[in-house]
Amino acid sequence: MPHLVEELRAEAEAAIAAMREAALAARHLHARAELMRHMLTTARKVKDRPKADAVETVVREWMDAWNLDRHDWPQLAQEMEAFTAAFHDYANAPSDTHDARLREACAALDAALAKQDSSISEQMAFRSQCAHRWWELVAPTPADLPGAKPRPSMPELRRDAPFWESGCADFCR
Repeated sequence: MPHLVEELRAEAEAAIAAMREAALAARHLHARAELMRHMLTTARKVKDRPKADAVETVVREWMDAWNLDRHDWPQLAQEMEAFTAAFHDYANAPSDTHDARLREACAALDAALAKQDSSISEQMAFRSQCAHRWWELVAPTPADLPGAKPRPSMPELRRDAPFWESGCADFCR
């Protein structure tokens, strides 16, 4: 039977491992959900424009928020446009059909990003001006992230609340 000190150390290590797994899963899901919320919000702002113009506007705003030019990712252009067009269609007529297309476009973009050893949630967490600061506590932005730029609009962590309540910049809401 383990003694108290060893028993507590083993329990603490197990709890930390569980916390790490939960934090990484939460960061992944939250970053992904935040991008989807931003995409739909932006698509709704331009839903009455001609589709090609609306898609171009949303892609441009999206890439600006990520400190990128859309031409920085030529290998993703088709998936980015399809993803954005799916949001445009959904913003104009939410339906099961448009939701299914949105899911397909999201999966295609994630598959294309996976070929770059990335994902939607990683790009959102590591590039977006609308990132939540707590994401970096869970998984720091890689120092060698291609094209990374400072993100001064990211809010500081709140000292009066748990880290997971530190939200995005005010302009993102």
